Amino acid sequence: MQIHVSGKQIDLSAALKERVTSHLGNIANRYFDDAFDASVTFSKARAFFTCDINVHAGRGLTLRGEGEAADAHSAFDDAAEHIAKRLRRYRKRVTSHARGSAPRHTPEIGRTYVLQQQSESPVADTGTELLADKETETAFATVIAEQPTEIAYLTVSEAVMRLDLADRHLLVFRNSASGAINIVYRRDDGNIGWVEPGSK
Repeated sequence: MQIHVSGKQIDLSAALKERVTSHLGNIANRYFDDAFDASVTFSKARAFFTCDINVHAGRGLTLRGEGEAADAHSAFDDAAEHIAKRLRRYRKRVTSHARGSAPRHTPEIGRTYVLQQQSESPVADTGTELLADKETETAFATVIAEQPTEIAYLTVSEAVMRLDLADRHLLVFRNSASGAINIVYRRDDGNIGWVEPGSK
């Protein structure tokens, strides 16, 4: 098990690092047989400390928690509690998923791209924006990052679990029942949306 604790432009005490390592180690022992790796990053924004925890628990499971408080210890407690709540919600499924046999299908590898927004439209001498006839098709035309992305074979419930544990807004997966690419996403009302392609 590897746990990397770091601070962005702040110094972290040995006591805080030891506390983080001990707490995440207890989570690992409770839910996962295999070793995992985690990164915990502290930073300071205005008068508050923030803590961002990212745990890779193997077999495609990623857990994420964010916390904010007046001190670094409390920020870590807040972030760790977010992870603990999600693990309690999915306790049986997480344990069986992590301790289960090899995946039924080898995940596909896709690619994700980060597109940079272009500068705004030029402004006429009158102070009003020029009308754009070309829509915004080139508004995000520059690729500034590219990386491989795993597209796993999952049931819808497994996809929702992964979305929630990783605190993500969207997850693309291949539906193990139909073989088609599906999407689950977090709606503005807090519910989960599911996109499944199909004929009318």
